[in-house]
Amino acid sequence: MKTGAQLAAEAKAKIQELSVEQLAALVKTTEPRVIDVREPAEFAAGHIPNAVSMPRGVLEMQLHSHPAVAAEKDAVLALTELAKQPLYLICRSGARSALAAESLHRMGFHEVYSIAGGMTAWQDAGLPVRQA
Repeated sequence: MKTGAQLAAEAKAKIQELSVEQLAALVKTTEPRVIDVREPAEFAAGHIPNAVSMPRGVLEMQLHSHPAVAAEKDAVLALTELAKQPLYLICRSGARSALAAESLHRMGFHEVYSIAGGMTAWQDAGLPVRQA
């Protein structure tokens, strides 16, 4: 039997991670698609500006409601286009986002990044947080 930490470590070996500093630089120059995979109460307590809340437990089933997809008439085509763009996933510590990144990669998303250290590292670096 494996622990959650072991599963997260295995996922991290298969995915790409970015540091919070790298994500912060992207936030300053572009509007990256950031998905926060924490639970709603965690998201409400503080999140990266412009992040979209999609908890890890329902992420794969709720991608069609992402703002980049929801307004489109053809959700499959919109998801296909979304899959071609970089997605940045964040959680509290980097474990759930690594698992989510691995899952999205298996779904056909090729530029999926987990943010190393998660919101803990983001806040420790003194980066801006928005409250819901």
